[in-house]
Amino acid sequence: MSICLSYSVEHSHELTTVEFMSANTQALQYKIGEVTAKTGFSTDTLRYYEKAGLLKKVARAASGVRLYSDKDLSRLRFIQRAKTMNFSLDEIAQLLQMRENPAKVRRSVRELTQHKLDQVETHLQTLITLRNELTLLVNMCTGAKEGCPIIDEIDQSKKNAR
Repeated sequence: MSICLSYSVEHSHELTTVEFMSANTQALQYKIGEVTAKTGFSTDTLRYYEKAGLLKKVARAASGVRLYSDKDLSRLRFIQRAKTMNFSLDEIAQLLQMRENPAKVRRSVRELTQHKLDQVETHLQTLITLRNELTLLVNMCTGAKEGCPIIDEIDQSKKNAR
C-alpha cells in the first residue's frame, strides 16, 4: 500500500505543490503510449527491444498492458543516445550489459568505443572523398558547353566497372 499526500502552499505569491510519499511507494509506471511520447520510439520498436532483450521483461498489468518503469525509461534513453553515436543494436546490447558494472568493464567499453571511432573515421574519409568528387562534378557542369559532365562521369564509372 502506498500513500501520497499532496497540498499546495502559497509562498511569496507563488503556488507550490508539495508531495509526500510513504517509504513503500511503488515507482511510477507508464503505459506504452506514454513511453512513445517521452522517447520518440514507436510501439513496434519498444516491443522489438523487449523481444530482442535490450529491455528487460516489462511489467504487465492484470489486463496485459505493458507498464514501463523509470528504470525502463532510463534504459531506453541510454539506447537512444547510443544509437545517435552510431552503435549497432548488438553493440548497444553489449554496452547495456557493461552498464550494470561500469568500473569493472571500463577497458572493454573503451575498446568498443575506440572500434566505433575507427569506423566513424573511415566513414568520414569516404564522405570527404565523395564530397570532393561531387564538388568537382558540379564545377565541371558549370563550365560545360554541351551535354552533362555529371551524367557522362557516372556513365564512365559504369563502363570502368565492367
